[in-house]
Amino acid sequence: VYLLFQALRQISQRAISTASRRQAENRVPEYQKLFQEDNGLPVHLKGGMKDALLYRTTMCITVFGTVYAIYHLVVSSMPKKQQ
Repeated sequence: VYLLFQALRQISQRAISTASRRQAENRVPEYQKLFQEDNGLPVHLKGGMKDALLYRTTMCITVFGTVYAIYHLVVSSMPKKQQ
């Protein structure tokens, strides 16, 4: 048990110490230029194909949810048939 704990501690220390040395590239100026460009696209679609796919998926889920809710409202407003 002690050896397992020691090994896990060593792995976690190694992962933490190496993660802090990596420097992330500052990409803010790139994104500022991209989003401020006047190309006729709305801001939520300027990210490219990934943004368009996410937008369309969200719209499909929203439309399906709205139709589903309206269907259940109509069904629940109808009286049940008496047998």
